[in-house]
Amino acid sequence: MKTVFSPRHAGHAGNVELVAGEIVPAFEKPSRAEIIRKRIDTVGLGPVQEPDAHELTTARKVHSPDYIDFLPTVYPEWERSGRTGTAMPFTWPTRGLRGDVPPKAIEAKLGYYSFDAGATFVKGTWDAVKSSHDTALTAAGLVKAGERAVFALCRPPGHHAGSNFMGGYCFINNAATAAQWFRDQGARRVAILDVDYHHGNGTQQIFYARSDVQVLNLHGDPMDEYPFFLGHADERGEGEGEGFNINYPMPFGTSWKEWSASLDAACNELAAFGPDVVIVSLGVDTFERDPISHFKLVSEDYPKIGRRIAELGLPTLFVMEGGYAVEEIGVNAVGVLTGFEEG
Repeated sequence: MKTVFSPRHAGHAGNVELVAGEIVPAFEKPSRAEIIRKRIDTVGLGPVQEPDAHELTTARKVHSPDYIDFLPTVYPEWERSGRTGTAMPFTWPTRGLRGDVPPKAIEAKLGYYSFDAGATFVKGTWDAVKSSHDTALTAAGLVKAGERAVFALCRPPGHHAGSNFMGGYCFINNAATAAQWFRDQGARRVAILDVDYHHGNGTQQIFYARSDVQVLNLHGDPMDEYPFFLGHADERGEGEGEGFNINYPMPFGTSWKEWSASLDAACNELAAFGPDVVIVSLGVDTFERDPISHFKLVSEDYPKIGRRIAELGLPTLFVMEGGYAVEEIGVNAVGVLTGFEEG
């Protein structure tokens, strides 16, 4: 299996985030991608290549153009305002507050275009975000050219980014952008299977009223788990998209037996949908020792995920999302890919 990976991801480093009332070093850090990259070589998964440059044309179809235009301006504006260090929001428009037009101040715009204080910026963030976007589209191109499956080792991740907001370490929704690219290239239907512990709220929001892209999410119950405000089982899509969004929320402590039953159900729904291509939002924060998650999968479970997805018999693009047990992230993420290759 080919992998697309950009070393430019490392520019997004040294930032902090707000978690549970504390400013802490970001859990989403460069070592995540580097450990996965090293594991690819260790197991001999296949060749690794850097991405080609891509315009932001497709991203502008799944995100609002003003949001995409905003992202490259953040850190230059932050510096012009006399600030250094991490750029992050601290004020958000909410119910009862006017939020239809962003103010001019950079800290206000950060709040206007975000839903939490997890997607933060340093000087190299935008270049890393752009390289992650390029990684996803380059890998999509390889699948379109005939590869059975390709791994887009994206960093930063993307599935929490919605049409006009960032959050959860995510800026551009790489999986959603790839799905739109496949549609533009002639795919009749595309399915996105999100196996990250945290619900892909951005992906759901982007495609909620569309019937050409099916979105299936396996995740922690939003009554107890981030991102809290989307991911319930009764969220099935709206209008033309009704029935094409399917959520599988699960409680703290979920182990392989229960989780794999949801995976089977999701794969059956996906097969019935009949897509031309599958995009897997690959998060491995379902691992039992992940520091910010509460499922109980073990390393031996991850190849089983890959084998089950391989049973679908469809061209598949794996897009890296979350996973924060850094020492094990390589074994678990690459375990899914080797399991797919065996399937």
